[in-house]
Amino acid sequence: MSDVNTTAGFTPYLEDVSRRTDLVEWGVQSDPLEGVSRSSGRLLFKGPDNRPETGLWVCTPGRWRLSIPRDELCHFLAGRATYRNDDGEVIEVYPNTLVLFPAGWTGECDVRETLRNVYMLV
Repeated sequence: MSDVNTTAGFTPYLEDVSRRTDLVEWGVQSDPLEGVSRSSGRLLFKGPDNRPETGLWVCTPGRWRLSIPRDELCHFLAGRATYRNDDGEVIEVYPNTLVLFPAGWTGECDVRETLRNVYMLV
């Protein structure tokens, strides 16, 4: 498996993201509502001022509040969860779901099976 290569002139990449195990512990999800959901992952790239930020995110079961600061594209590779917007919208995610959360999206996430997600925050 390749480490992220961010040297100028090279394209950053991660191999085998659906089974990759060399994850970095990112900590407990903030603002918990139920359970202790832990995040880990691998950063692929961060640009100036963290724009864009992209990588692999893995999250264990639990439920928490969230507010998405910038547009975030998520391709869920594994797991099951429900995202509930404060306006009443419900998004069920499962393997092979693609979601674009708009900047300012607020609500909660209820992870029932560990999520594995490739994301880009812009």
